[in-house]
Amino acid sequence: MGIESRKIGFPGAQGDMLAARLDLPVGKPRGYALFAHCFTCSKDIAAARRIAGGLAAEGLAVLRFDFTGLGHSEGEFANTTFASNIRDLVAAADWMRAEGMAPAILIGHSLGGAAVLSAAADIPEVKGVATIGAPADPGHVVHNFGADLEAIKRDGEAEVSLAGRSFRIRKSFIDDLEAHDLERRIADLKRDLLIFHAPLDMTVGIENAGRIFAAARHPKSFVSLDRADHLLTGVGDASYVALVIAAWASRLVPEEAVRQPAAREGEVVVAHLGEGKFPQAILAAGHSLRADEPKTVGGDNTGPSPYDLLLAGLGACTNMTLSLYAERKGWQIDRLETRLRHSKVHAEDCTACETQVGKIDKIRREITIEGPLDAEQRQKLREIADKCPVHRTLHSEVVIETEVAETVRR
Repeated sequence: MGIESRKIGFPGAQGDMLAARLDLPVGKPRGYALFAHCFTCSKDIAAARRIAGGLAAEGLAVLRFDFTGLGHSEGEFANTTFASNIRDLVAAADWMRAEGMAPAILIGHSLGGAAVLSAAADIPEVKGVATIGAPADPGHVVHNFGADLEAIKRDGEAEVSLAGRSFRIRKSFIDDLEAHDLERRIADLKRDLLIFHAPLDMTVGIENAGRIFAAARHPKSFVSLDRADHLLTGVGDASYVALVIAAWASRLVPEEAVRQPAAREGEVVVAHLGEGKFPQAILAAGHSLRADEPKTVGGDNTGPSPYDLLLAGLGACTNMTLSLYAERKGWQIDRLETRLRHSKVHAEDCTACETQVGKIDKIRREITIEGPLDAEQRQKLREIADKCPVHRTLHSEVVIETEVAETVRR
């Protein structure tokens, strides 16, 4: 199944704009999840990308975002606390709710796991929480500060090097971590809980999973990530986590999914996404695309319009044909670009057209060719452009046969 990843922005707990990615399946999602990354990481860490992509491939849409002051989000990390991270999570859920996709599943990695355990009570739609390598006590991360911890407590703040990057940590951050009673939050969770932990995790020991499991009430499950490390750097580890979460979540979000289209070889499939009037999922040769209409005509502008896709096909074919011809001739092309525009014009204004009544479609194609080519070579390429297969199709008689396939109601 193909997936789509959109850039998203929303205001965080402190008013800063937070950067996010929304990973979507092709077709209507069967549910929505919210992902919280590990301490000082970002939404783009490999584990977050792979887990979100794996869940989207299983029909679950996932929002992953950068906490305030991290990744591409605005704000100062030094001004944040564990409590503000929890509020950022709630702000992300609020944005999702406003967009009609309130999260049923919360997923947190490392300290992000502690954050989702704490935030769940403030997000009423949440049915299940999954943690990956999470500490049973948020204060556990303090050991990462090493010798700098004394300076932070003495001077109120200090510059700390974590994973090769420098972060300014304030005493308020440490005080907030140490004051947070996570085990009480876990006991009052009242949601399904799925705990992932690696026995060989050298950052957050496996005993933390035991404490979380003991504090939680049923239903609760534990999955051991044998041979995995804390950051799930192995591709197979993150993919496995995604598959297990998807299977576990299927009980919690049992709404029937819209059947996903499947394209056979040589076939293009277009399916309505059910997200308004226009958005369409396109599958072709194993690739997923999206079509929509601009907002000026009532669409959401979440993808190219049908005419944009038509122009794209002509432009791609033009460039491919010219590149192939130049290669065969041994001509050097340093840069090749085709710009296209579609319009409707009155037939009477087109002197080269056979039709002289009503309006006709007009495509203007502007080709930029840079390279050591003389005038004769450029003219020849101009002629070859008109011979690209899509160009010839548009100029030839096209027969379109339409039939409505019979469907079986279930």
